[in-house]
Amino acid sequence: MDEISVLVCDDSALMRNVISRVIDSTPGMKVIEKAFNGQDLIEKLKTSKPDVIVLDIEMPVMTGIEYLRFRKSQGSNIPVIILSSIAEKGAAVTMEALELGASDFITKPNGSVSMDINAVADKLIEMIASYGGSFARKKGKFVCSSEYYAKLAADKAIERKLQETLGQKPSETYSKPKLMPKDFELRPYSPKPSAVIQSLREPGKISIIAIGISTGGPNALREVFKDIAPDLKQPILVVQHMPAGFTKEFAASLDRICPLTVTEAADGDVIESGHIYIAPGDYHIEVEQSSLGKYIIRTNQKPLRNGHRPSVDQLFESISKNFGNKALGVIMTGMGKDGAVELAEMRKQGAWTLGQDEKSAIVYGMPRVAMELGAVQKQVSLENMAQEINKLARENR
Repeated sequence: MDEISVLVCDDSALMRNVISRVIDSTPGMKVIEKAFNGQDLIEKLKTSKPDVIVLDIEMPVMTGIEYLRFRKSQGSNIPVIILSSIAEKGAAVTMEALELGASDFITKPNGSVSMDINAVADKLIEMIASYGGSFARKKGKFVCSSEYYAKLAADKAIERKLQETLGQKPSETYSKPKLMPKDFELRPYSPKPSAVIQSLREPGKISIIAIGISTGGPNALREVFKDIAPDLKQPILVVQHMPAGFTKEFAASLDRICPLTVTEAADGDVIESGHIYIAPGDYHIEVEQSSLGKYIIRTNQKPLRNGHRPSVDQLFESISKNFGNKALGVIMTGMGKDGAVELAEMRKQGAWTLGQDEKSAIVYGMPRVAMELGAVQKQVSLENMAQEINKLARENR
């Protein structure tokens, strides 16, 4: 068994210890080094070879941003997960970190970090499993699958809910269940036979494009939207699983590299041609036809769906009901199954559908489930996704 090795860099000794305790108590993961600022991190990397770095932003001597600039100049490809207390109020700084090459981000818990670590522990483990696991496998390591960690997080959530019901203090650590051979991921992945969906009608002209994406999404969307056709006419609606307070800056960061206009969606927005709308954090996004015949965006805080708000399934369901076979649905990297069921329904209604392939996905979870349900007409690599969207949109507009 190989472990996903982690280097934690934070100027707070308490935070370093708390984060390390969560990681070290998780099967298949181990903190191999700790650093207290960017300069110390550079020194530690001379002798340590982690699979992933968990990095604070605000630190003395050398900040996380300064380290990322140095990392970029050195051409390092070790994935970096941003973990910072200033991320929520400094969303622009967080987006700068992504632009400099960080893989993803997660906010530090509010209040007492030692008591409230459960608020972010599951997401942190998911990201370490996804980014660190992917990097480790490229190095030839044999590590636990992302599906294993998804189940571990689900079991832990159930355990915490039971503890709350019984009035007990939630545990801060993961138990260490015995690892079984089935918990490891073999390469290449052998998919289950795809179900066959009989569409009610042939695909029609594409009036709208909907994209669902999760873990691995921030950089994947940058890759797609920088190459999207400047004359693409169809509007694009995107659900990227991201916490509240970040999606406005995320949309602005995409707008800087995309030839089309990218904005955070707002309730009542009239959907315009050649415009990209990013679902706001903590709000579902849907489509509604107005009395004047125009399509508008509706946002709401209906219950979480598949554990998410915004939910890809919520968007795809709305697109299916309003556009039938006149839509293109795209499902990309992400853990879990959000979007898969309703993409299958879109396919049944005759919509065009694409799924990111396993080789290029940080987490082949959402696209895998969609593929197995028969929801995906064609699998496409991240490198070719923009080209495929451009082609379909141009030939069927």
